[in-house]
Amino acid sequence: MTDTEKVVSERAGAAAEDGAEGATEDTVPAPRAPWWHWRRLTRGRLRPALAAAVAGALLGGAGVAWRTETGPFTADDRACWGALGQDDVAALFGGKRDIETSDVPVVGHTGAEGLSGGLCVLKSPRGRSITVRIHQLDTRFGGAADQWADEFLSARLSPLSGGLLGMASDTRAWLAVPDSCLGRPSEDDGPVVIDVETGWTVYRDEVKVEERDRLARTVVKLVNDFMADEGCDGTIADPVGRMPIPARFQAEQPDAVCGIKGLRLPGRRKDHVRYLPVVTNGAGPVRTCDRDVLFDHPGLRLMTVEDPRLAALYGNLAFDGGTPIEAGEDSDGHGVIRDDLGLFQAACPTGPVTFLVRARDGRRPGDIRALLPRYVAAEADRVGCGPLRIQLPD
Repeated sequence: MTDTEKVVSERAGAAAEDGAEGATEDTVPAPRAPWWHWRRLTRGRLRPALAAAVAGALLGGAGVAWRTETGPFTADDRACWGALGQDDVAALFGGKRDIETSDVPVVGHTGAEGLSGGLCVLKSPRGRSITVRIHQLDTRFGGAADQWADEFLSARLSPLSGGLLGMASDTRAWLAVPDSCLGRPSEDDGPVVIDVETGWTVYRDEVKVEERDRLARTVVKLVNDFMADEGCDGTIADPVGRMPIPARFQAEQPDAVCGIKGLRLPGRRKDHVRYLPVVTNGAGPVRTCDRDVLFDHPGLRLMTVEDPRLAALYGNLAFDGGTPIEAGEDSDGHGVIRDDLGLFQAACPTGPVTFLVRARDGRRPGDIRALLPRYVAAEADRVGCGPLRIQLPD
C-alpha cells in the first residue's frame, strides 16, 4: 500500500466510524449577541486570563482572535460562531457527541481587503475532522481562487437551486451570502461564502445523497446565522427538496466529449472508454465536466461558469501568461491559451460567462486547442450567449 493509499484508507476508516446518521432537530436558541461580540468570542472553556486577553485585544482593535474549545460539547455549547448546536454537530459525526471544536472569528470587511479569519474546525477523537470557513473568494493574482474552484466547483457537487449561489456533495458544500444582505460584489471582488469540507473526495464512489443533504442543510444553517448576526432580514429555506439527484459517471461517445455533440478529441483516441466523465447535474452557477480524476483533481476539466458573481474567480487568470485569444466577428470578450488551459470570458446579456478547458498538467496542449473553440461555441449557444466564435493564435 502506498503512502497516499494509506492516508486515504485511514481517512475512510475514520469517516466510516463517524458515519452519518439522520439529523435531529435542535432546539431554538435564545437570542445571542452578535458574532463579533466579545462574550461570544471568549465563551467556552478558555482560561480566564486568556479570555480577558482576547477580549482586550478585540476591544482594542487588534487583528485575529482565537476561540478554542478544549473538550467535548456540553449541553449548552454551540460550535462555529454559535451557529451549530450539539445535535447539529453530532449529526455530522454519525451521532457521536465527543467532538472538539476550535473557532477563529471573522475580522475585516468585504471589499479590497476582504474578510480574514472565519475558520471553524470540528474534530473527532477517531481522527475525522470537518472544516468550515467564512471568507470572501480571493480573486487576486496568486490568490487561492483557482484552488477553491478546483474543489468546490467540481462535477460531483449538486446546485442548491432555487436561485441560491451554492452547491453540495457528500464531502463539500458552499453557499454565498445573498446580495440582499451584503450587497452585490463588484466586478473585481468575489462573493462572501461559507464552505464546509470533510476530507478526501473519491470519484470512483457515487455521491451519498443523505450526507450531501446533511452538508447542504448545514451550510444553509451557517449562512442564516451569519445573516442574523449581520442584522439582515429573512432566512434561507431548506434547499434539499429542490436539489437534483447527484451526478454520476456517464457513457461518452467519441464525437460527444462530455455529452456535447460535435465535440471530439484529436486523433484515434479511446479516452471516451477509459475515462468516463462526471457532469454537473441540474441548472446552477456552473456546468462542470471532470474526466480522468485522480483523487480531487481531474486530468481534464471542461467548465462553464454561468453565474456572473463567480466571474471574478477567472478575471485575472485570463491575463496570467499564455497567448491572448481574439474574439471572432460579432463576438465580445477576451481569453488566453496555454499548454495547460484555454479560457475565454465572454460579455453576455446576463453578465460575464467564463468557458474553461483545463488539463492537470501541460502535456495536453493539442487537446486544449482542439476542444476550446467548439466547446465555447456549443456552450455559448446553450446558455443563450451565442453565436460565439473565437480565433486561436497560430
